[in-house]
Amino acid sequence: MKKSSVFGWHRRFKEGRENMQDDPRSGQPKSQRTNANEDRVRTLVCSGRRVGERVITEELNMIRETVRQIVKEDLAMRKFSAKMVPQILTHDQKRRLHISSDLLRNAEMFDRVIARDETCCFPYYPEKNDRACSGKHRIHLGRKKAPMSRSQAKTMLVCFFDHTGIVHYVFIA
Repeated sequence: MKKSSVFGWHRRFKEGRENMQDDPRSGQPKSQRTNANEDRVRTLVCSGRRVGERVITEELNMIRETVRQIVKEDLAMRKFSAKMVPQILTHDQKRRLHISSDLLRNAEMFDRVIARDETCCFPYYPEKNDRACSGKHRIHLGRKKAPMSRSQAKTMLVCFFDHTGIVHYVFIA
């Protein structure tokens, strides 16, 4: 607190002033966050929910941060999937939230869950090196990987797993 401010207040109280509020001044107010501007923003957002903050600031000739505060704090709205929507959850959403949080707290339930997945695949059988070396096509014995030949049969792999990993798998022809 500056000395000059204290002396100024002292002088004003000696002159008969009874409160500490400043006198109204002419010019632009310090904040654009008023009830009138809140109503103007609400009508603009409700007219088209796909309106963004930038469009609102240009339309109403306001500061962007003030528009953001009005939308977020006063109107309790947020941008979701390119639309302004209320932040308040519905009864159904609250119920889902409580059920999900209860399930996550009861983690030992996941120890008893076993899931299944299946996929189709072609098995590959490597050719033997002695068979690959006979005939016209000779390969060098220094080759590290045996040539692979694709099988004509399609096979289905069924895999069962729990939270720790694979429990059982089986190939079905």
